[in-house]
Formats: sequence, C-alpha cells, structure tokens
Amino acid sequence: MSNIKVQGNASGTGTHTLQSANTNSNRTATLPDADTTLGFLNVPVSSTTTTMATSDVGKVISLSAGITIPNSTFSAGDVVSLYNNTSGSLTITCTITTAYIAGTNTDQATVSLATRGVATVLFISGTECVITGNVS
Repeated sequence: MSNIKVQGNASGTGTHTLQSANTNSNRTATLPDADTTLGFLNVPVSSTTTTMATSDVGKVISLSAGITIPNSTFSAGDVVSLYNNTSGSLTITCTITTAYIAGTNTDQATVSLATRGVATVLFISGTECVITGNVS
C-alpha cells in the first residue's frame, strides 16, 4: 500500500488533493468519495458449500461440511478463509496439485479443520497453496 499525503484541509468532507508518496501523482477528490473503494470494512461471508470458487476470494466460508480446494482455479495472491461452524472436525480435500500446511514441507491430500476453527488458504499459484490456522 502506498502512502498518501492529503493537501489542504484534512478535516473530513470537502475537496482534497491526494498525492501518492511513491509516484508524485495527484488525484483531487471530494470526500467522502463514493467512487473510491478502499477495501472491505468487514469480511464478507460466502455461501459456497462444497468446492471453493474464485467468487470466494477475500471472503470467509462458514462450513457445515467438508470442502474441496480445486486445482488450476485460483491465481497467485488469492486468499480465502474457512470457518468450521460445527462441533466436530471437517475435512478440507486438496485436489490442487500442491497444498502445504504453513510451516511444513509436505504436500497434503487432505487437511483437518478443528471444530470452530479458522483456516486461511493463500494461493501461491493456480496449482499451489498454503493453509494456515487451526489445521492438522
């Protein structure tokens, strides 16, 4: 994320000039600016149930059953979070070519997500991911 310098009255609403500290480019905006998205103010919940999809990127999937991480679907840098909303462990099936549990160097075919546990899947490429959180 680049640094932004606000020129002029920085007290809130009104017209402000925003300047990138890295590129020296300027953008004048009236704040609040409905056309500028800074990112999620919360984490959206996905309704996916059986296989993760690209529409889940940046979201949390509340699981009531196991889920599959597909191969050749996601891009480098994509992130999906998983929440086990059950009283038992759930299975994450890794059909992606290579899936690691963070801090290990062993490709996983399946991963167990602990009850009420949270896991984050970070995609290194379309065929490799790293899973971190309450997993084994």
